[in-house]
Amino acid sequence: MLEELPSVFLVGPMGAGKTTIGRLLAKQLGREFVDSDWYVESQTGADIAWIFAKEGEAGFRARETRAIDELTQRKQIVLATGGGAVMSADNRRFLHQRGIVVYLNAPVDVQMARTAKDKSRPLLQQPNPRQILQNLYSTRDPLYREVAHIIMPTGHTYPRHMVSQLLRHLESFWALKSTKPSSATSECIESATKPS
Repeated sequence: MLEELPSVFLVGPMGAGKTTIGRLLAKQLGREFVDSDWYVESQTGADIAWIFAKEGEAGFRARETRAIDELTQRKQIVLATGGGAVMSADNRRFLHQRGIVVYLNAPVDVQMARTAKDKSRPLLQQPNPRQILQNLYSTRDPLYREVAHIIMPTGHTYPRHMVSQLLRHLESFWALKSTKPSSATSECIESATKPS
């Protein structure tokens, strides 16, 4: 069943573990892993911070949308997207229609712990990063939920255990979609994982 899965796209805030989970998931599925931010950097020849500085957020988002359009047309990949990718309606459409979208839902405390010393995130280079993360979460959480087929909380268990849970959810979702293809796009599996 898992061999037949379409591409899997990971969305969620910065610090949610999209790259870590994505790499592990791709290895389990025997698939290529791609990070959309890294892809933009490789296409541009510059890092995200430089793109933000030279072109502003709007310039970066335009590049990101082109990248997501290209990447979501690849077959059977695991894609980790940038935290703000869901702000674009085009991106949400590409993601939702072309694969299975997993929302890794990280509370602000988890995001803070994981991004506190990371200087490569332009949006956090401000005096009050917690407030920025809170504002971003409030704005983006409904969009992550809108695009998601599966919602999983993060920050409560080891990545390998989380990938095992995710594989079970992917199998359940794909089985459901295979039996009810017309209605499955509106269905969403939300993991019941609780903090341990």
